[in-house]
Amino acid sequence: MSPTARVIKADYYEVLSVERTASDQELKSAYRKLAMQHHPDRNPGDPAAEEKFKQASEAYQVLSDPDKRAAYDRYGHAGVSSGMDGGFSGVSDISDIFGDIFGEMFNMGGAGRSSRAQRGRDLQYELTLTFEEAVFGKQSEIKIRRMENCSVCEGSGAEPGHGPTTCQQCGGRGQVRFQQGFFSIARTCPACGGTGSIVKDPCRKCRGEGRQAAEHHITVTVPAGIEDRMRIRYQGEGDAGRYGGPSGDLYVVVSVQAHPFLEREGNDLHYVLPISFPQATLGVELTIPTLEGETKLKVPEGTQSGTEFRLRNKGVPYLNDHGRGDLVVQVVAQVPTKLTKAQRELMRQLSETLTVENTPGSRSLFSKMKDIFS
Repeated sequence: MSPTARVIKADYYEVLSVERTASDQELKSAYRKLAMQHHPDRNPGDPAAEEKFKQASEAYQVLSDPDKRAAYDRYGHAGVSSGMDGGFSGVSDISDIFGDIFGEMFNMGGAGRSSRAQRGRDLQYELTLTFEEAVFGKQSEIKIRRMENCSVCEGSGAEPGHGPTTCQQCGGRGQVRFQQGFFSIARTCPACGGTGSIVKDPCRKCRGEGRQAAEHHITVTVPAGIEDRMRIRYQGEGDAGRYGGPSGDLYVVVSVQAHPFLEREGNDLHYVLPISFPQATLGVELTIPTLEGETKLKVPEGTQSGTEFRLRNKGVPYLNDHGRGDLVVQVVAQVPTKLTKAQRELMRQLSETLTVENTPGSRSLFSKMKDIFS
């Protein structure tokens, strides 16, 4: 008679690849990593992976229990062999031990009854506005196409008087369980699609869908000061939910057209005002356009090109708040590119009477720039 083979178990700490001083969190992290790698559901038909998964589970079962870990640290496998000789006692025991780790991934916490109700889909509508409409706000009626509850079955999907029946395959739970090695896995019921019920007499109008596409009109209120690509949410105005589920939402995305001469920056408006060299030199009062009509702007004499003038409260209203931004007018002195002979002579005579600070003691723009970069 051949001698009886003796199975030598691997050290639990080595199985989990942790130090003997590992904390509870380190043990859990190590086990989670191994379980994800060797779980039978991820390695179907691989006995080696299943064996590694069993070893890791057994090691974690012992080391995660303070009393068992103390016994194992003192006596080794002999200290815990009484409870481990027969392997794991059953799937329910594994669920109790590892439910916190695998509850979400493998649904070990039990396949509870699946809710039949399904939320409706969110919808999006792009609304184009002029620059002025975005600044001052407006109301606009839009038309969308969405799924609405069937007028005949009122969303049940069944013919009137013939409601849905409980799915026989899953017992109304919406999930079916099957054994994978020593593990129990829950999956969506293929018969009812996870709803837990079956419609035997579908509604003839919607063909069991419970919903139908229909056009819907809604009044959109655009607040003053809204910006390009902002969204307005209308709760419950999306597709109707299925089997009594809530409706989705409607998101109106605003697209603002550009203005021909005004540019928005936050709540301020910017306008570039071209003026001639004599106007900048002698000063001038000009009429400038705003979003609310024309207004006067006085440019004092000696104004340099690029100077900005701020007109208070002529900008964009603050969104959902009081007050407005400003209109910033930047004057740009234009230099003539073509002169007649007489004009050129006058400019020459003028230049002889003007003095420009450009002495050796003055700081030129070049020297200031040099200071910045040095």
